[in-house]
Amino acid sequence: MRNRILLGAAMLWASLGMQCGAAQAEPRTVTIGLAAPMSGPSGSTGISLERAAQLAIDDLNEGHPVIGGEPVRFKLLPQDDRADPRTGQLIAEYFVKSKVAAVVGHWNSGVGIPASKIYAAAGIPNVSPAVTAPAYTQQGYATAFRIVPHDGDGARHTAEYVLQEMKAKNIVIIDDRTVFGAAYAAEFEKSVTAQKGKVAAHYTVSSKTSDFNSILRSARNLDPDVVFFAGIDAQAAQLANDIRRLQIKAPLVGIGGLVGPTFLTLAGPAGEGTIVVEPGLPSYKGPQWSRFESAWKAKYKDEIYLYAPFAYDAVRTIAAAMREANSTDNAKVTAELHKIRYRGIIGNIAFDKDGNLRDPVFTLYEVKNGRWRVIKTIGEKN
Repeated sequence: MRNRILLGAAMLWASLGMQCGAAQAEPRTVTIGLAAPMSGPSGSTGISLERAAQLAIDDLNEGHPVIGGEPVRFKLLPQDDRADPRTGQLIAEYFVKSKVAAVVGHWNSGVGIPASKIYAAAGIPNVSPAVTAPAYTQQGYATAFRIVPHDGDGARHTAEYVLQEMKAKNIVIIDDRTVFGAAYAAEFEKSVTAQKGKVAAHYTVSSKTSDFNSILRSARNLDPDVVFFAGIDAQAAQLANDIRRLQIKAPLVGIGGLVGPTFLTLAGPAGEGTIVVEPGLPSYKGPQWSRFESAWKAKYKDEIYLYAPFAYDAVRTIAAAMREANSTDNAKVTAELHKIRYRGIIGNIAFDKDGNLRDPVFTLYEVKNGRWRVIKTIGEKN
């Protein structure tokens, strides 16, 4: 196991032998697939992942990389999985046929889990910047990695805050029946129970519904201290408005994926006081981050979405594994990912034996005065 940390772009590609004689040859194309929902309720997030991944590709190519003694040029192959499991499987099959060297994606756990089976059968390494359901890495696929923490850790930290800081005595849970939402809600309930908290009721709704009336009327009779919702940002915003309309005083506590402009815009004043634990640091620093931030704002002239840095680092972690393997062969790259020690813009990246991110970091956010404000960072190591 190597102890050194792999550092930024200059060191990465200097060691690949850029500017060598082989660089005079026509570069060989190395394709990396990117799968995320680029339409529908999560479309803005998916587009941000594509943008970040493309910036990583551009940065890598500027270094004129050489792998295995020949010049290469990275290419991104983005696909819209529409947050749909069947579409995700079709895209995975397309990536296999396209002979991609690796895949960055997916966004939704319900899409990423079945797609990972296809990647595993083909031996294609898959680094997800967003899939958090524990089942993703519990399948035993050597090719499945994630650079975000899993829901077990996030749910535990959320439960600790709800019980210890918010002093909640009576909690109502609602989940959206998706793989992501249901799994996160189950982990949260398990953590609450383990910490001697009380779950007054656990409701489920369709991930497509906008009608929370009957559930909230029932929940109101339970006089909850907290309403915990495991679902996506647009639906959470509708729930926040319904909680306010029905004069339920309990604050809303959400799950990863809410922090961003969508919830704030749709929830409006009803979103005040909403609490969320998200993966990663609230802000980043260092030359890699400065380069990424400058490139993003110059090219897209937009705010950087929360999960964009994870997509950027997923691409660069894959490239770092190729550098260590001195090959783009799927099996060799997968083997190096299991050993990798890479310093990205999100921090140190390394994986445990199952492909989970080691030493995960979380940030606790609250909506105050119409903006997401940082309460604290959890698990950061110097």
